[in-house]
Amino acid sequence: MPRLFTALEIPRNVAMSLSLLRGGIPGARWIDVENYHITLRFIGDVDNRTADEIVDRLDRIDRQEFQISINGIGSFGSKKPHSVWAGVTPTSEMAALQGEIERICQRIGLPADPRKFMPHVTLGRLKSCRLDDVVHYLGGRGNFHAMPFTASRFVLLSSKESVGGGPYVTEEIFPLSEVWNSGHAGGEVYETSRY
Repeated sequence: MPRLFTALEIPRNVAMSLSLLRGGIPGARWIDVENYHITLRFIGDVDNRTADEIVDRLDRIDRQEFQISINGIGSFGSKKPHSVWAGVTPTSEMAALQGEIERICQRIGLPADPRKFMPHVTLGRLKSCRLDDVVHYLGGRGNFHAMPFTASRFVLLSSKESVGGGPYVTEEIFPLSEVWNSGHAGGEVYETSRY
C-alpha cells in the first residue's frame, strides 16, 4: 500500500522561484520541482478500507480558500542537518484546515501526529553534508520570498516507499470554497478549482 499524506500544492511559477534555491550544498539531494508541496498531515501506510474512509471524511471538509506566503529558508536538524526548507507563513485558515484533518485522522483510529505542525516546503535532503556548507548556504539565501498565492484546494498524495522526495501521485483533490465578497463574513461562496 502506498504511503498517504495530505498537502497543499505549489503553483508552477512559485515552484520555479523555489527551484532557484537548488544547489550550493555538496552532497545534497534536491527535490524535483514537480514534487514541491506543503504537507498538512502525514498519514502513512494504511489498508484500502482506511484509505477509503479517509477520502470520504476529507471530502466533507468545507473551508474557504486562503492566501499562502513563502518566506525565508532554514534546516531541520541543528547539529546534523538532514533537510533544508523554505518557510511558509502560518495563517489561521491553514492551521484550521490542518487541525480538522488531524482530528479526522484520529477519529478513524490513526495515532496523533507527534510533531508540531510547521508549514514548509522541503527543498533538499542532506545525508553526509558538512554543517559549514549548510550554514553558508542558509546565510546567503535567508531573505528569500516568493509571490503569495491562493490555495484553492488540498490534495491526498501517495508516495512509493523510498528515501523521500517523490515521485508523488495525486490520489484525490478536495476543492476549497472560493471567497467572493472578501471581508464580508458569510459572503456568497461556491467550489472551484484553479490549478
